[in-house]
Amino acid sequence: MKAIILCAGMAKRLYPLTVTMPKHLIPVANKPILFYGLEAIRDVGVTEVGIVVGATRKDIEAAVGNGDKWGLRITYIPQENPQGLAHAVKISRNFLQEEPFIMYLGDNLLKEGLNSFADNFNKNKPNALILLYEVSNPSQFGIAIVENGQVKKVMEKPKNPPTNLALVGAYIFDHTIYEAIDAIKPSARGELEITDAIEYLIENGFVVEPHHVSGWWKDTGRPEDIIEANRFILDGIKTDIHGQIKGKSQIVGRVAIETGTEIIDSIVRGPVAIGKNCKIINSFVGPYTSIGDGVVLENSEIEHSVMMGNSSIRNIDGRIDNSLLGRNVKVNKIEAKPHVYKLIHGDNSSTELP
Repeated sequence: MKAIILCAGMAKRLYPLTVTMPKHLIPVANKPILFYGLEAIRDVGVTEVGIVVGATRKDIEAAVGNGDKWGLRITYIPQENPQGLAHAVKISRNFLQEEPFIMYLGDNLLKEGLNSFADNFNKNKPNALILLYEVSNPSQFGIAIVENGQVKKVMEKPKNPPTNLALVGAYIFDHTIYEAIDAIKPSARGELEITDAIEYLIENGFVVEPHHVSGWWKDTGRPEDIIEANRFILDGIKTDIHGQIKGKSQIVGRVAIETGTEIIDSIVRGPVAIGKNCKIINSFVGPYTSIGDGVVLENSEIEHSVMMGNSSIRNIDGRIDNSLLGRNVKVNKIEAKPHVYKLIHGDNSSTELP
């Protein structure tokens, strides 16, 4: 079995963060989202992985390399103009050959990983196995109708969904999927839809089976999704302190602190992950917060947030909450008169002030 991970999308819902970095490399609990997928595929026993890339190929290739750190062999498959999930499979055929393969969306997170999913496929050997999750907003997803352990119909983002079972970004196919993709036409939005290809398999007598997610699943397509995924991951964190705890500091609960970081006269209440070479001075870091490498937090408070590398927050009254701060961001209070707010924002930024 091989695998492909789809990483060619532009992620406009995450602007302005994704103007300068691929969404697949945004850190959750201080690890890029894509790395969780690579680990899940490795744990299944797959060693050959194709990553479908677009305009952000250089960034992804710089972060992932040849896959050695995971024991994988990585092949990069260019998709210059993304034309749908089925199109990504079509252009990957030379890499995949006739082997069964996992197709995984690179911005997804799955608590349970892919082991039971792959075991199910290897046991039953259907033509397609699709991962399903009950969602509260099914009209935003591809939806499946399941009867007697078989998928009877799939549809892409229906206005009146007949079920709440969403296709959530992981699939296993055998070679019959190529026949299906060759038979379908672009949808109204100009894309080759993987739901149309799966529906072709169903209508032509091929076996399509469901696999239900037993833990949590998260699509990290919006800022609030990143923050929620960060909470999910931090729920499993273990205390692992390599930095220095100084002065009147208190460490409460499960906290991971990497080397070179100093906690000075501050309270850190877990679950929290703090990266390397940070300075936390006279501050409070509350639960479900991830702080990247090289961050400075001084005379400030933050919780339920993601703060990326080399950013700083200084002298802020009140507590920063449910926030997502990118790399090299500076948030400072100034004492100048008159009392004003000074903002420099990129496109699609968001700021809420008291």
